[in-house]
Amino acid sequence: MTIRLYDTGARQIRDFVPLRPGCVSIYLCGATVQAAPHIGHIRSGLNFDIMRRWFAYRGYEVTFIRNVTDIDDKIIAKAAEQGRPWWSIGYDNERAFNDGYTALGCLPPTYEPRATGHVTEMVEMMRRLIERGHAYAADGNVYFDVRSFPDYLQLSRQELDNLLQPAGEGETGKRDPRDFAMWKAAKPGEPTWPTPWGEGRPGWHLECSAMAHKYLGSAFDIHGGGLDLIFPHHENEIAQARAFGDEFARYWVHNAWVTMAGDKMSKSLGNSVLVSEMVRAWRPVVLRYYLGTPHYRSMIEYSEEALREAESAFARIEGFVQRVTELAGRRVEPSAEVPPAFAEAMDDDLGVPQALAVVHTTVRQGNSALSADDKDAAVARLAEVRAMLGVLGLDPLDEQWAGESGRGEDLHGVVDGLVRLVLDQREAARARKDWATADAIRDQLGQSGLVVEDSPQGPRWTLGRR
Repeated sequence: MTIRLYDTGARQIRDFVPLRPGCVSIYLCGATVQAAPHIGHIRSGLNFDIMRRWFAYRGYEVTFIRNVTDIDDKIIAKAAEQGRPWWSIGYDNERAFNDGYTALGCLPPTYEPRATGHVTEMVEMMRRLIERGHAYAADGNVYFDVRSFPDYLQLSRQELDNLLQPAGEGETGKRDPRDFAMWKAAKPGEPTWPTPWGEGRPGWHLECSAMAHKYLGSAFDIHGGGLDLIFPHHENEIAQARAFGDEFARYWVHNAWVTMAGDKMSKSLGNSVLVSEMVRAWRPVVLRYYLGTPHYRSMIEYSEEALREAESAFARIEGFVQRVTELAGRRVEPSAEVPPAFAEAMDDDLGVPQALAVVHTTVRQGNSALSADDKDAAVARLAEVRAMLGVLGLDPLDEQWAGESGRGEDLHGVVDGLVRLVLDQREAARARKDWATADAIRDQLGQSGLVVEDSPQGPRWTLGRR
């Protein structure tokens, strides 16, 4: 058994060899909390949640760090625009992100550090980099000298002569326009912290280098994030950390975006779909299925049609789980091991689409067993399905989703009582062989958004497509 991952730095799939046997350390670039999350943000969290779950299933002890960037140019700009304190905006949006992660079933990180809590570590990193000749102070700013680090741009594979480094307002005193800011001099109305080089605030890249070192040490296994972070963020993280003396990350794993009309979903483009809105319109478990089951390196083109397809696909799985549970008359526990084909797919660069195909094949086998009244085979298939869905965070019987409907759960009992009255009329029509009336009742319920299934235990209903 060997887990294999696509390493952006190597541009190939590599066997995963941990720094410490039986342990895996992961640092994921988390939220920059200038606004509430859209589903593109949460996709990254979901992809690495599935990675984390698979490592745990394979017996690894997982240390998972997901940071919060709570001071940043964008947050300060939002504070000025809204006339609110920067920390208020950051706190509200951090809560919104955590609500989104929780709603979609992401396990909490081992630690979730905030950038503003680690200024001391950032100052120490800058001090050593200046001493080593990799950074310099100018006009209250501190810059990293990119020419001092020969391996700069190896991750993104750009040419230094062609580089256009993003620069912010007030970044004066650079020796080279390609140098990037580690510390930004104080400006009126902005938050500041004291340093030996003057009052100011941290740059985005420095924050993650310092926090990764603090929580994972000088070397760790996997650094993750979205494709858009490869440059400049991850490239600059590498330069700072390795010039500081850290080995830093040994594998770089990047997830693809959620797009709309071919463009990356983002708040700045005005094409984002907020998680808070989506969980009111769709069951959160369906959103997890939709965002988590494509391969993490594949783009997702957002559409309601695709969401409806995900809803239908998950309903087929959920229906099978419910039918076998009713037939067994007890809770069927997950099997100790997932099927070999599922494990093979997950080991191969987290091949969730291929693994999900094994889930659906097992569901079809289970439904065939139900049709043949083979209770033992149906129960065995359910145990396998639950084991696989548990790895993906999609088990309908998990307490995260059990009884979850997202569509007026408080009224479920009332609706069930009313629907039962109608179904009793349908059963009476079937008993007298009045098939036209029975079909008409079923069709009318269907038009109201209810799906009726006939089972050995009698008719049962579920909510269909909205």
